[in-house]
Amino acid sequence: MRLLKPPGRRRGIDRWFDRMADRIARLPRRAGLVASMAIIAASAGYGAVRGGHTEVVIEFLRDVRDLAANSVGFNIAAVALSGQRHLNREEILATAGVTGRASLLFFDVADARARLKTNPWIAEATVQKLLPDRLVISIAEREPFALWQKAGRVGVIAGDGTVLEPYVAAPYSGLPLVVGSGAETRAKPFLALLDRHPELRANVRASVLVADRRWNLWLRNGIDVRLPEFDVDKALDQLAALERDAKLSTRDITVIDLRLADRVTVQLSDAAAQARDEAIKKKQKPKGGNA
Repeated sequence: MRLLKPPGRRRGIDRWFDRMADRIARLPRRAGLVASMAIIAASAGYGAVRGGHTEVVIEFLRDVRDLAANSVGFNIAAVALSGQRHLNREEILATAGVTGRASLLFFDVADARARLKTNPWIAEATVQKLLPDRLVISIAEREPFALWQKAGRVGVIAGDGTVLEPYVAAPYSGLPLVVGSGAETRAKPFLALLDRHPELRANVRASVLVADRRWNLWLRNGIDVRLPEFDVDKALDQLAALERDAKLSTRDITVIDLRLADRVTVQLSDAAAQARDEAIKKKQKPKGGNA
């Protein structure tokens, strides 16, 4: 009789299974289907994360969401765009994330604005949704201001120093050239001083920032003009006056040094220096009979 009687532990397990079976029987009719779908979804999500396909799954879910919204009339039927001059419509829409699949209902205007501002040409942007199917995008573009050369490479910059293009296209080849590290952010106030002397600026080939402290000018005839660190406006006034009165740019010189406030120093070319030395020797040579 003791062998046929189940032990107490076995009877406890039986009672636990009975309780679980009773609870399952009381669940709603579709609970099994829902649980199965939850398990499948969880497994798919786990596999996507482990397999590195999270972005693909998220993109798929976004497409499904947008497809559902588009099917009930929330598609982007029209986009009103304003403010573009250098960028074309396709570039702007692609940057903002406006595609043929996107729905206006789920379109994130804050994200679109942030994406637009990653384009160096776009200084500011606003994006508005006009339900059910219209999107309004307005941008303010930066203007090409100068060419900037650094480490042998020349690009197009805006007035605030933003690099708009890492190369020089034909429409921008006539912009003023600034050279050196830091020149891109300091060019605007300096070139504004130079603009006060149009004739002088027309003769400048490049403005070079030296040691992030002061500027030199390379003139088109090869003369190097060395400007002071302070009182640059006065030095430019002086240079313009010298050019107007003495035509220094037509002289056989290589350097005009304006760094000292009380004097102007010039350096002759090798040929001019040799001619000057010979002229001095001739003047110093004693005349015949006066040994």
